[in-house]
Amino acid sequence: MVSIAALNSATSDQLVQGLSADDGARVLAALDYASEVYAGKTALSGENAFDFAVGVAGTLAFLRTDAETRIAGLMFELTLLDADQAPSIEPRFGKEVNELVTGVRQLIRLRELTQAQSSGPGRGKNAAQLAVSQVETLRKMLLAMASDMRVVLVRLASCCATLRHFADNKIFTEKTRAYGRETLDLYAPLANRLGIWQIKWELEDLAFRLIEPESYKRIAKMLEEKRMMRESFVTSSIERLQSELKSAGISAEVFGRPKHIYSIWNKMRGKELDFSELYDVRAFRVIVADVKTCYTVLGVVHNIWTPIPKEFDDYISRPKPNGYQSLHTVVMAEDGRPLEVQIRTQEMHNFAEYGVAAHWRYKEEGGSNFAGQKYDEKIAWLRQLLAWKTEVADAVVGEEQLQREWVEKLKAAALDDRIFVLTPQARVLELPVGATPIDFAYHLHSDVGHRCRGARVDGAMVPLNTALKSGQTCEIITAKGAPGTAGPSRDWLSPGYTVSNRTRSKVRAWFHAIDMQETLSHGRSLVEKSLQREGKTAVNLEALAQKLGFSKVDDLFLACGKDEFSLRHVEQALHDTGEVAEPEDAVILNKSRASSVEQGAKSGVLVVGTDGLMTQLAKCCKPAPPDPIVGFVTRGKGVSIHRITCKNFAEMRSKAPERVIVTEWGNTRSDTVFPVDLFVLSGDRQGLLRDISEVFSREKINVIGVNTQSAKGQARMTFTAEIGSTAQLNKALAAISEVSGVLEARRA
Repeated sequence: MVSIAALNSATSDQLVQGLSADDGARVLAALDYASEVYAGKTALSGENAFDFAVGVAGTLAFLRTDAETRIAGLMFELTLLDADQAPSIEPRFGKEVNELVTGVRQLIRLRELTQAQSSGPGRGKNAAQLAVSQVETLRKMLLAMASDMRVVLVRLASCCATLRHFADNKIFTEKTRAYGRETLDLYAPLANRLGIWQIKWELEDLAFRLIEPESYKRIAKMLEEKRMMRESFVTSSIERLQSELKSAGISAEVFGRPKHIYSIWNKMRGKELDFSELYDVRAFRVIVADVKTCYTVLGVVHNIWTPIPKEFDDYISRPKPNGYQSLHTVVMAEDGRPLEVQIRTQEMHNFAEYGVAAHWRYKEEGGSNFAGQKYDEKIAWLRQLLAWKTEVADAVVGEEQLQREWVEKLKAAALDDRIFVLTPQARVLELPVGATPIDFAYHLHSDVGHRCRGARVDGAMVPLNTALKSGQTCEIITAKGAPGTAGPSRDWLSPGYTVSNRTRSKVRAWFHAIDMQETLSHGRSLVEKSLQREGKTAVNLEALAQKLGFSKVDDLFLACGKDEFSLRHVEQALHDTGEVAEPEDAVILNKSRASSVEQGAKSGVLVVGTDGLMTQLAKCCKPAPPDPIVGFVTRGKGVSIHRITCKNFAEMRSKAPERVIVTEWGNTRSDTVFPVDLFVLSGDRQGLLRDISEVFSREKINVIGVNTQSAKGQARMTFTAEIGSTAQLNKALAAISEVSGVLEARRA
């Protein structure tokens, strides 16, 4: 069989190789038609259009594809050069060829859309990182977009033809270098994943020649200078090993490994090796029947040549994480230079060449990665089919039936569980099949999803329940206004509007928050009306809530709003005047004795002229040193310590001035902390709570309670923090005030 590179000048015999007489006649008829319609035309790559088409078809013939694929390879460039020619493809060549040609045009359109993202002006570091992260998604998309996997084969063959033209004519421009980079990032790994090794290596070497012409030339020269000597040595080494194996009664297949310039350069760069230090420039593989024989052959190899201990790897007993198995050894040959030998069974060789854990994965990523395993499984059969097709091509019996089965499987090779949709900026999003513009919007960002009001697909307005398809470009139209001012529709929870569980959960979360806010407002209104009826509008609501068994007032409002708590209990609590106005206190710190005036109590609070009373910090004002404080003797709960400015204390003092007691702070211990409430008002944004929490962490302040509410683009937050002094508190408030978006930060 001729090499792929020789197919630049492919003959008609080569184009029909492996086809039946009827199919061959159809390809030759297409070739004659192509010579007419391409006359005087130039391909998009810049070469003669007919030569380009023949080069593509020749590569497809080398892969032993069917007649329809070869014809599509001849004709797709015509529809790119002249869109008016597209309708003529189906009447002349049939529906199948027309679908293949259409599919190739879609893939080329994808390349045009993503080019702006990968090479556009003004790209920063983040944009470059995003482009890198998109490469694997693009590879998947190339396969998923093709309703027929043969479309991808045509696209790879066209890349080969374009690169050959650039390399043969030494066209080294910024455009060709960009094409080479795109090939290394996208098309060569794709060919590798499909198991089309000949195309993979050629794509890499041609692309490398365009990107690094001087490096390519230098390595090629080094290879050529030693080629005769190297080939002669490898041949003699193989003959010697085969002779030794035959004497030992071992049946084995021994063959040299191909040398590829890009692979050599990659190793020289990655391992910082000189060309003379590369082990696998002189290398061969040994294929045997079973595992036991692998180790027997290893002993024979080490008996013939001296092994280099640090260069032996047993991937049979300890397979690579991706399942790859083989014995790798490097030995010192007679001339004092290294020789690499790989030993494996036929099953191991087939797995390495066609298995799910392809060789490219550990070579390109440097480690295990099973994230794409299920994806690889879907196309593993294609790799096996390509090899199987080649093996049976010369069979006489059953050839036509085998070919029909192969083509039918190839046509059905679409990846049908995911779709890949583009943003207007050519970013690719991976979504489940059946995804709608609403799913697309929420995948971009939750706020985009909440504010979604319409969508354009490929420039045309569509309903929001339209199922998207791979390759389409979707643009979301959002409601104007600040984030949080618009929300989703309840209809989006109906069947047909979304397919993603992630999308539905975000829509439900929005309405849950809205319902909670409405219930809260309704409950607040009910409680306030009860207070008005009872003439108690000045009552402390936090104290009232705690009196009724709620940890905070919002819980009371919610319970009343849901009709889970009777307002009669609220009215009864209001009539009990001794408790509501005087809130429960925080923590009983210790008992105070007369001696504490001189020595200071552990709580740091001194009660003057009173013996044996308990001291407590009031929850309503949460005093902390050096706040001016005052004490109030409660019924059965000791002395409640308040800030002098506390409104609740002022009300209690007016009713019972005889229970007021003079207090002051003592010498507090360094590890004593006091709970204090902080209020923060800010514009609502993503990451706000995280940024404020970082301030507390930086100031070594422990937060024991958080209450946040968002409405109309503003966030109201109350933090309960443990501080050692108001100086520490003021420092934290100043730092919080500097956080982006914060409008006010103060002690509550």
